[in-house]
Amino acid sequence: MSYKIVAAALAAVCAPLACHAADPAAVARGKYLVTIASCHDCHTPGYFLGKPDMARYLGGSDVGFELPGLGVFVGPNLTPDKETGLGNWTDAQVVAAIQTGARPDGRTLAPIMPYHAFANLTPQDAQAIVAFLRSLPPVSSKVPGPFGPTQTPTTFVMKLVPPGAK
Repeated sequence: MSYKIVAAALAAVCAPLACHAADPAAVARGKYLVTIASCHDCHTPGYFLGKPDMARYLGGSDVGFELPGLGVFVGPNLTPDKETGLGNWTDAQVVAAIQTGARPDGRTLAPIMPYHAFANLTPQDAQAIVAFLRSLPPVSSKVPGPFGPTQTPTTFVMKLVPPGAK
């Protein structure tokens, strides 16, 4: 086998890994931002039930939020899992979701997601969050929903009740 074939094969195997190799300082900054923003609250199973499953950290919640008139929304999987998480999203698509609420499929994230506040992140901070999320081990975890206002949720639900409502 010639060295050119070996080099080409090695490049093909290593190229996908290199594209996700991030600056350790950016990953650390992203971890800090994700932690202070409490992303784990809505995106880690068991968190709202008092027993966060840290083996599935940011792997998607098991509790949905009911927003009156809008339905029930469950915090999705933020790990780089290609089937159930952000693994097939580009960095730009993750940043757009964080800062504008726009998903790649055209839907807008539920208003419980504080993307209006995250719109104020610097580009470097938004990219640091992406770098951190990409550094996580993939967790295979498909969350249920979203459920429209007339649909029956299949998960535990936290209901947000406006003042004066019963």
